[in-house]
Amino acid sequence: MKDIRIAAVILNCPVGRIADNLDRMAGWVEVAKKQGVDVLCFPEMNITGYSSRANIKKMAETVPGKISQSVLEMAQAHDIAILAGLAEADLTGRVFASHLLATAEGVAGIYRKVHIAPPEKQIFTAGDAIPLFEIKGFTLGIQLCYDVHFPELSTRMAIDGVDAIFMPHASPRGTPTEKFDSWMRHLPARAFDNGLFVIACNQTGNNRNELNFPGLAVVLDPAGRILKKDISGKENMIVADLKAGDLEEIRGHRMRYFLPNRRPDLY
Repeated sequence: MKDIRIAAVILNCPVGRIADNLDRMAGWVEVAKKQGVDVLCFPEMNITGYSSRANIKKMAETVPGKISQSVLEMAQAHDIAILAGLAEADLTGRVFASHLLATAEGVAGIYRKVHIAPPEKQIFTAGDAIPLFEIKGFTLGIQLCYDVHFPELSTRMAIDGVDAIFMPHASPRGTPTEKFDSWMRHLPARAFDNGLFVIACNQTGNNRNELNFPGLAVVLDPAGRILKKDISGKENMIVADLKAGDLEEIRGHRMRYFLPNRRPDLY
Protein backbone atom coordinates (compact mmCIF):
# COMPACT_ATOMS: atom_id res chain seq x y z
CA MET A 1 0.00 0.00 0.00
CA LYS A 2 0.90 3.67 -0.13
CA ASP A 3 0.63 6.08 2.80
CA ILE A 4 -2.88 7.50 3.00
CA ARG A 5 -4.80 9.87 5.27
CA ILE A 6 -8.20 8.65 6.42
CA ALA A 7 -10.93 10.06 8.62
CA ALA A 8 -13.94 8.62 10.40
CA VAL A 9 -16.96 10.66 11.49
CA ILE A 10 -19.14 10.25 14.58
CA LEU A 11 -22.54 11.57 13.52
CA ASN A 12 -26.14 11.91 14.63
CA CYS A 13 -28.33 10.44 11.88
CA PRO A 14 -32.10 10.89 12.39
CA VAL A 15 -34.25 8.37 10.55
CA GLY A 16 -35.91 9.75 7.42
CA ARG A 17 -34.16 13.13 7.50
CA ILE A 18 -32.33 12.36 4.28
CA ALA A 19 -31.85 15.93 3.04
CA ASP A 20 -30.67 17.12 6.46
CA ASN A 21 -28.32 14.16 6.86
CA LEU A 22 -26.79 14.83 3.44
CA ASP A 23 -26.34 18.53 4.26
CA ARG A 24 -24.58 17.80 7.53
CA MET A 25 -22.51 15.15 5.85
CA ALA A 26 -21.40 17.72 3.24
CA GLY A 27 -20.09 19.94 6.02
CA TRP A 28 -17.81 17.17 7.26
CA VAL A 29 -16.61 16.50 3.72
CA GLU A 30 -15.45 20.12 3.52
CA VAL A 31 -13.69 19.86 6.88
CA ALA A 32 -11.98 16.63 5.85
CA LYS A 33 -10.78 18.08 2.57
CA LYS A 34 -9.18 21.03 4.38
CA GLN A 35 -7.26 18.52 6.51
CA GLY A 36 -5.93 16.63 3.49
CA VAL A 37 -8.05 13.52 3.99
CA ASP A 38 -8.04 10.98 1.13
CA VAL A 39 -10.77 8.63 2.41
CA LEU A 40 -13.65 9.73 4.64
CA CYS A 41 -15.95 7.23 6.37
CA PHE A 42 -19.42 7.86 7.83
CA PRO A 43 -21.42 5.53 10.13
CA GLU A 44 -23.70 2.73 8.98
CA MET A 45 -26.87 4.03 7.27
CA ASN A 46 -25.94 7.62 8.09
CA ILE A 47 -27.99 9.06 5.21
CA THR A 48 -31.34 7.32 5.65
CA GLY A 49 -30.85 6.79 9.36
CA TYR A 50 -30.87 3.32 10.92
CA SER A 51 -34.06 1.40 11.62
CA SER A 52 -34.93 -2.28 11.79
CA ARG A 53 -38.63 -1.45 11.48
CA ALA A 54 -40.82 -1.53 8.39
CA ASN A 55 -40.64 2.27 8.10
CA ILE A 56 -37.12 2.02 6.67
CA LYS A 57 -38.50 0.42 3.51
CA LYS A 58 -40.08 3.75 2.55
CA MET A 59 -36.67 5.42 2.70
CA ALA A 60 -34.71 2.78 0.86
CA GLU A 61 -33.38 3.81 -2.52
CA THR A 62 -31.73 2.12 -5.47
CA VAL A 63 -28.12 2.73 -6.44
CA PRO A 64 -27.72 4.63 -8.67
CA GLY A 65 -30.32 7.06 -7.39
CA LYS A 66 -30.69 10.50 -5.85
CA ILE A 67 -28.75 9.62 -2.71
CA SER A 68 -25.79 8.09 -4.51
CA GLN A 69 -25.76 11.01 -6.93
CA SER A 70 -25.57 13.47 -4.02
CA VAL A 71 -22.64 11.59 -2.48
CA LEU A 72 -20.92 11.39 -5.86
CA GLU A 73 -21.24 15.15 -6.32
CA MET A 74 -19.61 15.72 -2.92
CA ALA A 75 -16.75 13.39 -3.85
CA GLN A 76 -16.23 15.11 -7.19
CA ALA A 77 -16.47 18.64 -5.79
CA HIS A 78 -13.77 17.97 -3.21
CA ASP A 79 -11.75 15.20 -4.92
CA ILE A 80 -12.14 12.90 -1.93
CA ALA A 81 -13.26 9.28 -1.51
CA ILE A 82 -16.42 8.98 0.61
CA LEU A 83 -17.82 5.91 2.35
CA ALA A 84 -21.47 6.51 3.21
CA GLY A 85 -24.38 4.36 4.36
CA LEU A 86 -28.01 3.96 3.38
CA ALA A 87 -30.91 1.57 3.21
CA GLU A 88 -30.64 0.31 -0.36
CA ALA A 89 -33.52 -1.13 -2.37
CA ASP A 90 -33.08 -3.30 -5.43
CA LEU A 91 -35.46 -3.59 -8.35
CA THR A 92 -37.23 -6.58 -6.80
CA GLY A 93 -38.08 -4.71 -3.58
CA ARG A 94 -35.45 -6.26 -1.36
CA VAL A 95 -33.80 -3.92 1.17
CA PHE A 96 -30.13 -4.03 2.16
CA ALA A 97 -28.05 -2.25 4.79
CA SER A 98 -25.45 -0.89 2.39
CA HIS A 99 -22.39 1.29 2.26
CA LEU A 100 -21.28 2.91 -0.98
CA LEU A 101 -17.91 4.23 -2.06
CA ALA A 102 -17.88 7.36 -4.20
CA THR A 103 -14.75 8.96 -5.64
CA ALA A 104 -14.11 11.77 -8.09
CA GLU A 105 -14.19 9.11 -10.82
CA GLY A 106 -17.66 7.83 -9.92
CA VAL A 107 -19.45 5.42 -7.60
CA ALA A 108 -16.79 2.73 -7.26
CA GLY A 109 -19.14 0.19 -5.77
CA ILE A 110 -21.31 -0.82 -2.86
CA TYR A 111 -21.04 -3.24 0.03
CA ARG A 112 -24.19 -4.95 1.27
CA LYS A 113 -24.10 -6.14 4.87
CA VAL A 114 -23.39 -9.88 4.86
CA HIS A 115 -24.36 -10.80 8.42
CA ILE A 116 -27.83 -9.60 9.39
CA ALA A 117 -28.43 -9.29 13.14
CA PRO A 118 -31.45 -11.20 14.49
CA PRO A 119 -33.59 -8.03 15.03
CA GLU A 120 -32.93 -7.00 11.41
CA LYS A 121 -33.87 -10.20 9.65
CA GLN A 122 -37.51 -9.30 9.06
CA ILE A 123 -36.44 -6.22 7.10
CA PHE A 124 -33.03 -6.62 5.53
CA THR A 125 -31.69 -9.10 3.01
CA ALA A 126 -28.13 -10.34 3.48
CA GLY A 127 -25.55 -9.44 0.88
CA ASP A 128 -23.71 -12.25 -0.86
CA ALA A 129 -20.47 -10.60 -2.02
CA ILE A 130 -17.26 -9.39 -0.38
CA PRO A 131 -15.96 -6.63 -2.63
CA LEU A 132 -12.66 -4.83 -2.12
CA PHE A 133 -11.83 -1.37 -3.46
CA GLU A 134 -8.57 0.30 -4.46
CA ILE A 135 -7.86 4.00 -3.98
CA LYS A 136 -4.44 5.50 -4.74
CA GLY A 137 -2.63 2.21 -4.24
CA PHE A 138 -4.57 1.46 -1.06
CA THR A 139 -6.96 -1.51 -0.85
CA LEU A 140 -9.91 -1.31 1.52
CA GLY A 141 -12.81 -3.45 2.58
CA ILE A 142 -16.04 -2.60 4.40
CA GLN A 143 -17.90 -4.41 7.15
CA LEU A 144 -21.07 -3.15 8.79
CA CYS A 145 -21.65 -3.41 12.55
CA TYR A 146 -22.79 -7.00 13.20
CA ASP A 147 -20.41 -8.18 10.46
CA VAL A 148 -17.37 -7.50 12.60
CA HIS A 149 -18.26 -10.26 15.06
CA PHE A 150 -17.42 -12.92 12.45
CA PRO A 151 -13.63 -13.42 12.21
CA GLU A 152 -13.84 -15.36 8.96
CA LEU A 153 -14.99 -12.28 7.08
CA SER A 154 -11.89 -10.30 8.02
CA THR A 155 -9.66 -13.25 7.21
CA ARG A 156 -11.31 -13.63 3.79
CA MET A 157 -10.61 -9.96 3.07
CA ALA A 158 -7.03 -10.30 4.29
CA ILE A 159 -6.42 -13.30 2.05
CA ASP A 160 -7.74 -11.27 -0.87
CA GLY A 161 -5.20 -8.52 -0.17
CA VAL A 162 -6.96 -5.83 1.86
CA ASP A 163 -4.82 -3.22 3.65
CA ALA A 164 -7.56 -1.78 5.87
CA ILE A 165 -11.13 -2.61 6.84
CA PHE A 166 -13.58 0.20 7.51
CA MET A 167 -16.23 -0.80 10.04
CA PRO A 168 -19.10 1.72 10.14
CA HIS A 169 -21.58 1.05 12.95
CA ALA A 170 -25.12 1.87 13.95
CA SER A 171 -24.73 0.22 17.34
CA PRO A 172 -27.14 1.54 20.02
CA ARG A 173 -27.34 1.41 23.79
CA GLY A 174 -24.79 1.91 26.51
CA THR A 175 -22.31 4.71 27.09
CA PRO A 176 -19.40 5.51 24.76
CA THR A 177 -17.03 4.00 27.32
CA GLU A 178 -19.08 0.81 27.55
CA LYS A 179 -19.24 0.52 23.76
CA PHE A 180 -15.50 1.17 23.50
CA ASP A 181 -14.83 -1.61 26.02
CA SER A 182 -16.99 -3.90 23.89
CA TRP A 183 -15.13 -2.95 20.71
CA MET A 184 -11.79 -3.61 22.40
CA ARG A 185 -12.78 -7.23 22.91
CA HIS A 186 -12.86 -7.94 19.18
CA LEU A 187 -11.68 -5.08 16.93
CA PRO A 188 -7.99 -5.33 17.93
CA ALA A 189 -8.15 -9.05 17.19
CA ARG A 190 -9.34 -8.38 13.63
CA ALA A 191 -6.36 -6.08 13.07
CA PHE A 192 -3.77 -8.18 14.94
CA ASP A 193 -4.71 -11.61 13.60
CA ASN A 194 -4.80 -10.46 9.99
CA GLY A 195 -2.09 -7.79 9.92
CA LEU A 196 -4.25 -4.88 8.72
CA PHE A 197 -5.63 -1.50 9.75
CA VAL A 198 -9.13 -1.24 11.27
CA ILE A 199 -11.22 1.95 11.25
CA ALA A 200 -14.54 2.01 13.12
CA CYS A 201 -17.09 4.75 13.78
CA ASN A 202 -20.59 4.84 15.23
CA GLN A 203 -23.69 7.00 15.15
CA THR A 204 -24.37 9.19 18.16
CA GLY A 205 -27.40 10.55 19.98
CA ASN A 206 -31.13 10.06 19.51
CA ASN A 207 -32.14 9.00 15.99
CA ARG A 208 -35.81 10.02 16.45
CA ASN A 209 -36.77 6.39 16.00
CA GLU A 210 -36.50 5.31 19.66
CA LEU A 211 -32.81 4.45 19.50
CA ASN A 212 -29.89 6.19 21.19
CA PHE A 213 -26.33 5.69 20.01
CA PRO A 214 -23.09 6.12 21.97
CA GLY A 215 -20.82 8.05 19.64
CA LEU A 216 -17.24 6.85 19.31
CA ALA A 217 -14.58 6.13 16.73
CA VAL A 218 -11.24 4.33 16.71
CA VAL A 219 -8.36 3.60 14.35
CA LEU A 220 -6.17 0.54 14.99
CA ASP A 221 -2.82 -0.31 13.40
CA PRO A 222 -1.88 -3.79 12.05
CA ALA A 223 -0.58 -4.77 15.48
CA GLY A 224 -3.97 -4.00 17.03
CA ARG A 225 -2.72 -0.84 18.75
CA ILE A 226 -4.82 2.31 18.97
CA LEU A 227 -3.70 5.07 16.60
CA LYS A 228 -6.61 7.43 17.27
CA LYS A 229 -9.81 7.32 19.30
CA ASP A 230 -12.70 9.49 20.40
CA ILE A 231 -15.09 8.24 23.07
CA SER A 232 -16.57 11.63 23.92
CA GLY A 233 -20.02 10.69 22.67
CA LYS A 234 -20.16 13.90 20.65
CA GLU A 235 -20.19 14.49 16.90
CA ASN A 236 -16.60 14.66 15.74
CA MET A 237 -14.11 13.46 13.16
CA ILE A 238 -10.88 11.62 13.86
CA VAL A 239 -8.04 11.74 11.33
CA ALA A 240 -5.19 9.26 11.02
CA ASP A 241 -2.29 8.68 8.66
CA LEU A 242 -2.07 5.02 7.69
CA LYS A 243 1.59 4.32 6.98
CA ALA A 244 2.82 1.69 4.57
CA GLY A 245 5.78 1.17 6.90
CA ASP A 246 3.51 0.10 9.75
CA LEU A 247 1.94 -2.52 7.49
CA GLU A 248 5.31 -3.72 6.21
CA GLU A 249 6.69 -3.96 9.75
CA ILE A 250 4.07 -6.59 10.57
CA ARG A 251 3.87 -8.36 7.23
CA GLY A 252 7.65 -8.58 6.93
CA HIS A 253 8.04 -10.15 10.38
CA ARG A 254 8.22 -13.93 10.29
CA MET A 255 6.67 -14.32 13.75
CA ARG A 256 4.15 -11.46 13.87
CA TYR A 257 2.42 -12.01 10.53
CA PHE A 258 0.22 -15.04 11.02
CA LEU A 259 -1.80 -15.17 7.80
CA PRO A 260 0.76 -17.01 5.60
CA ASN A 261 1.05 -19.79 8.18
CA ARG A 262 -2.62 -20.73 8.27
CA ARG A 263 -3.56 -24.41 7.77
CA PRO A 264 -6.78 -24.26 5.72
CA ASP A 265 -6.22 -27.92 4.75
CA LEU A 266 -7.07 -28.76 8.37
CA TYR A 267 -9.79 -26.22 9.04
